[in-house]
Amino acid sequence: MAREDDLQYTAEHEWVDAADGVATVGITVYASERLGDVVYVDLPSVGDDVQAGAVIGEIESTKSVAELFSPVSGTVLEVNAAVVGSPELVNADPLGDGWLLKVGYTELPGLLTLTDYQALTKD
Repeated sequence: MAREDDLQYTAEHEWVDAADGVATVGITVYASERLGDVVYVDLPSVGDDVQAGAVIGEIESTKSVAELFSPVSGTVLEVNAAVVGSPELVNADPLGDGWLLKVGYTELPGLLTLTDYQALTKD
């Protein structure tokens, strides 16, 4: 499980763990709690090109459907098959086993720190 303060964030509630040109992407604990029980995850395919800020899939819960946005531009290198087969992993471990995809990127856009993200999500 990643430490929240080691990650970067988007205002759309994705987290990013970027190193060596690969960004691992998932949704935040805040988002997984707000969604409720996740029952379906639709992700792009390996080899797909994605653009930062563009919709790349969706996450469906018993309460709603939320769009998933790419935090980086690049090419999808890996999709978490475990999450596709067992979407509840997104709720059980959003910062660990519930990661969604890995994207090979050439440039990292401006992302939020944990402090900045927490300021956005204050109720």
